[in-house]
Amino acid sequence: MDSVTHTLFGLALYGAVDKKHMKKTQKRAYLLTAVGASQIPDIDVISQLWDSEGLYQMWHRGITHSIFLTPLWAALFILLSFLLFKVKDAKLFFLGWLAVIIHNTSDLFNAWGTGYLEPFSNIRITFGTIPIIDFVFWVILGTAFVASKFNKVKSPSYFKLAWIFIALHVIIQSVQGWMVYNQYEDDYEQIALSAGFIPWTYTVIAKNDSEVKIFQDNLFIERKLQAELTSAENADLNVLFSEKPEAKTLTEWSPFVVIVDDGDRLGVYDPRFYRNGQSFLFEYIDKTQ
Repeated sequence: MDSVTHTLFGLALYGAVDKKHMKKTQKRAYLLTAVGASQIPDIDVISQLWDSEGLYQMWHRGITHSIFLTPLWAALFILLSFLLFKVKDAKLFFLGWLAVIIHNTSDLFNAWGTGYLEPFSNIRITFGTIPIIDFVFWVILGTAFVASKFNKVKSPSYFKLAWIFIALHVIIQSVQGWMVYNQYEDDYEQIALSAGFIPWTYTVIAKNDSEVKIFQDNLFIERKLQAELTSAENADLNVLFSEKPEAKTLTEWSPFVVIVDDGDRLGVYDPRFYRNGQSFLFEYIDKTQ
């Protein structure tokens, strides 16, 4: 998910906590933990500073998003709460732990995926059933924030209800995505799913041999062919990988790639992010130089 959504998740966790009898320092510790732990896995962006081998694509949402690392992140905020606010509260650990788990797990549902099982598995897990920016989340949480302003006593209940609606949205969206995905399994060797910004709509990328087709689909309309692509499967990628390590990383990171070898360029791109004739995840070398 995007950073705004993760921040809203943190604020919603904080909002769901009953703070009637808390001191100001306790409230600050809870706010820091809820919001900070909701963001901390994305600290991996700093790895760009020392990436000299084109591995950032794998590092981003990699080990920092591992489910096995979540207790360590929670423990970090226990320490910060004590150092900054002199607050000792075991509940902070579980709040922080829940916040990190929500961050890492929610990122599984969009096309980018995460290294959820690292370091025991390097598989990038992605379901592709929720868009990276999901405005349904924003509407649900925004409604809870507004309602809480009118009735502060019931504020925690509003946020807990919001979390129920979020869970229902994820379940409904994912079940529909799974059903759409299954409709392609008999006809294509490789399939990838990417949720659209409009609820219940999906982009399906299907590949047979060198042919890649991109469809717009949902359960209530006929699928629409958006693009047909040809992958140069017989191209020798050794030179590309040698000169552009990012290309090898992208090939390992993506469910599958489209290979371009048109005489001018040799490269690979992720068709899940194909828009208006190009993919923003495209690594190539210029063969004319």
